[in-house]
Amino acid sequence: MSAHNELGRAAEQAAREHLERNGLRLIERNWSCRRGELDLVMLDGDTVVFVEVRARRHSAWGGALESIDARKRGKLIMAAELFLQQQSRWARHPCRFDVVAIGGPGLDWIKNAFDA
Repeated sequence: MSAHNELGRAAEQAAREHLERNGLRLIERNWSCRRGELDLVMLDGDTVVFVEVRARRHSAWGGALESIDARKRGKLIMAAELFLQQQSRWARHPCRFDVVAIGGPGLDWIKNAFDA
């Protein structure tokens, strides 16, 4: 496994643990389809939360949050729509997109980071 993959896996695990400590429950991890991948799909009360985990060793190319451009948001929205079509039991729940940015000294959890 490459160092990049190890960093991503560790970041996703840290994000999951942080979110679970804050009351969210895991529905799916690394759900993928032809349009992309959802790092974490969690439940916050009755809200389905699509969580994008971003990790950066350093900010020379911008921070973790800045790395989610319009193209990436579009891919996440499309993947979320496909998830809801395939997992129809969640389709009537409210949804939101969160970002967990890990870099430097800590973890930032941005709720409702963007809209579909």
